[in-house]
Amino acid sequence: MSTPKVKNLLDFTDKVVIVTGASSGIGAGIAQRFDEAGANIVAHANSNLSKASAVAAQCRRAVVVQADLTTEAGVATLMAEAVRAFDRVDVLINNAGVYPLHTLMDMSAADWDSVINANLRGAFLCTQAFARRIAAQDKQAGGAIVNITSIEAENPAPLHSHYNASKAGLLMLTKAAANELAAHGIRVNAVAPGLIGREGLEQAWPDGVQRWRKAAPLGRLGTPEDVADACLFLASPAARWITGASLTVDGGVMTHQIF
Repeated sequence: MSTPKVKNLLDFTDKVVIVTGASSGIGAGIAQRFDEAGANIVAHANSNLSKASAVAAQCRRAVVVQADLTTEAGVATLMAEAVRAFDRVDVLINNAGVYPLHTLMDMSAADWDSVINANLRGAFLCTQAFARRIAAQDKQAGGAIVNITSIEAENPAPLHSHYNASKAGLLMLTKAAANELAAHGIRVNAVAPGLIGREGLEQAWPDGVQRWRKAAPLGRLGTPEDVADACLFLASPAARWITGASLTVDGGVMTHQIF
C-alpha cells in the first residue's frame, strides 16, 4: 500500500464517524474533534437527546440518532440512520457506557447486568453491525473501530467490580475483534482513559481529584480532547499497521510501581 502524506494523516474529510454516547463528556469531545478533522458525524444518544443535538449543532455536518444499544433493534436503527444520512460508515467509536457505584456484597444481579449490558453488550452489538456493514461496502476501503475502555480494565477500583469487569471484557473484545475482522479490512483498537475532568467533579470528589493530581506525573486531570485525539490517531492512516492495541491516556498514572 502507498504511504500517505504526513499532512493528510488526520484528514477525515467525508469519512462517516459514528460516536456512541456523544451527548456529553468524552463522547462529545470525540464528536467535535472528528468534526474538526472534516468527518461527517453520527452522534448517538440513549436518553439525552437534547444534549446530543446541541453537540451535533456545533458540527459541520452531523445527525443525531437516539437508540438503546443494548438491543439488536436499537443498534440496527443506529446503523440504518447512519447509512441513510451519509450512504456509508467508516469509523465506529464505542464510547457509550455507565459508571455507577456498588459494593460487591450489596450489588444486585440487575445492577451487574445493567453495567455489563451498557458497557460490553452494546459494544459487541455495534461492532458486529458495523463490521457487517463494512463487509457489504468496500473491503479495500476498510474501516476502524476504537473502543473506549479504562485504566480500570487492568487496575481495579473500589465499588466498581461490575465496571472493572465490563471494561476488561471490552479490552479482550478489542483484541478478539482485531484478530477476526482484519480479514474484512477493519482495524480494532482501544483507548484506556484515566480520570477525565468534568464540571462539578472537583466539588463532588475533592479528595479524589487531589490524589489523582498527586499521582499523575503530568500533574493534571485529563480532558475529553485528550481522549479524542488518541481516537483520531488510532482511527487514522497514521495507525494503519496498528490493530488489537490499547493506548493508555492517563497522564502517566499507570507508570507507578504497585508494591
